[in-house]
Amino acid sequence: MTGMASSATQDRLSQQQFRRLAGFIESYCGIKMPPVKKVMVEGRLRRRVSILGLSSLNAYCDHFFEQNDVGNEIIHLIDAVTTNKTEFFREPQHFQFLVTQGLPALAEAGAGCNRTLKAWSAACSTGAEPYTLAMVLHAFGAAYRGYRHSILGTDICTEVLDKALLGIYPEEMIAPVPEAFRKRYFLRARDRTKRTVRVIPDLRANVRFGRLNLMDDRYGVEDMIDIIFCRNILIYFDKATQERVLQRLCHHLRPGGYLLIGHSEATAGFSLPLRSVAPTIFMRE
Repeated sequence: MTGMASSATQDRLSQQQFRRLAGFIESYCGIKMPPVKKVMVEGRLRRRVSILGLSSLNAYCDHFFEQNDVGNEIIHLIDAVTTNKTEFFREPQHFQFLVTQGLPALAEAGAGCNRTLKAWSAACSTGAEPYTLAMVLHAFGAAYRGYRHSILGTDICTEVLDKALLGIYPEEMIAPVPEAFRKRYFLRARDRTKRTVRVIPDLRANVRFGRLNLMDDRYGVEDMIDIIFCRNILIYFDKATQERVLQRLCHHLRPGGYLLIGHSEATAGFSLPLRSVAPTIFMRE
């Protein structure tokens, strides 16, 4: 067993195969895979090598490119190499802005009151972001009679979408959630040794999930969305791709609606129908 483990650990992609794989990943989903990511990619693909019964990582690349298996294997490849970091109430200033300024302005314009407020969490990972937004919207809407909202969460990775749909998380993951929200919106597992919580059904009912590739020319998403979160994914794209993605997102954003991006991301130099209203928060003109 030791010899087999050692052999698997020593298996490496050739530089040519890695460049070919990295080029495909970038062209398909926009995520750059520089040479420093080679060890990470190798580690994540070893499980696919084992599942497919292949002899090596280079054999996996041959299987992927030469055996016409791109269509069947592509979802598994992207699931393996994408990084999915998420937290509840990540970058809390965004949610504070919505509560104090964004949502009141949208409500005054009829969103949530005269019509359903629509929100979209692009690159939603395992669901912490859309469920955070669901909590904020539910609490805000309590002050309005008949307040209605719906949330869409999308990601390119099917594995994280499956987890998001379940809405089950380790107890420690909800530490950033305000105590009142923890008590109101989460149920603890009956078996306390599991130390997990689940988002309550009423909250899950307002959130739906689907797979979406931000590199696609057209998004299968309805227009006139009031709030779009696209945070901490643009940093993986080159500048030209960032601008194209943001232009497509703006196409779906209602005038007067808000686009929120990550704290390390920017729109400077891009031709977009947006104006800044707060750091990394923009309004559609």
